[in-house]
Amino acid sequence: MSALAVAGASGADRPIGVFDSGVGGLSVLNALRAELPHERFVYFADTAHAPYGERGDAFVARRTTAIARHLIDEHGIKALVVACNTATAAAIHELRAAYPALPVIGVEPALKPAVALSKTRHIAVIATRVTLESRKFDVLRGSLAAQAHFHIVPCDGLAGAIERADSVRIATLCEKYLGAVGAFGDQPGQVDTLVLGCTHYPFITGELRRWTGDAVRFIDTGAPVAQQTRRLLQNAGQLDTEGAGGVLMLSSAAPEALDAATARWLDGSVDRAIRAWAADMTAA
Repeated sequence: MSALAVAGASGADRPIGVFDSGVGGLSVLNALRAELPHERFVYFADTAHAPYGERGDAFVARRTTAIARHLIDEHGIKALVVACNTATAAAIHELRAAYPALPVIGVEPALKPAVALSKTRHIAVIATRVTLESRKFDVLRGSLAAQAHFHIVPCDGLAGAIERADSVRIATLCEKYLGAVGAFGDQPGQVDTLVLGCTHYPFITGELRRWTGDAVRFIDTGAPVAQQTRRLLQNAGQLDTEGAGGVLMLSSAAPEALDAATARWLDGSVDRAIRAWAADMTAA
């Protein structure tokens, strides 16, 4: 289906926009498709500027605004899922102010679910440096500081290594960052819960598990985001319960990388996919 055809749709037939700096948001898209099997999605990977976690807030906010405008104007989306912790922290308040009628769902490190599950009250949080140094994260952490001890670990370079599927670099960085946390386990004083504070990280749980052991719980944001998206659409009368579903894939650069990542990490078949280089989005 062409972009014009999508943009011309109305009501519950319109697609849901999902975007990330690269392929990490595919973990959220998996959860969305499982929760909302009748919905159509437009996924935008800003590969030309990935990863966001190593860029400044102002740059990330400009990209986020430009991509949102593109998805609204060209694809007629009925909701927007910002499937990137860094972009959520840097710009979701701007998106909600600019598009008050559009449901905008962001992601953030799942500290509240981690506190609810942790028995030892020691929780490790791995994320990009920009996410962990954001005001949004600081407020969230502060609100829960009395309930658990948080081991905060900025993982410079890890999202980029996952983008490149660089298994050697991934292993090296996991050893470096998780090795600095301390003891993992379910005994007093040990870290028993690991918050995956970047949407890329669910794709390397096997490597992470090498360092945490089997007793540690992993918490990510995919399922809660999908459930919140359903609630907002249902409340707005925009939930599609009869459609065939489908995904339109777009990238601001290297569409072949998104193609490979889709084949590797996206659950189920992509029923309707156009993997296109959105050349007009390579700069903002």
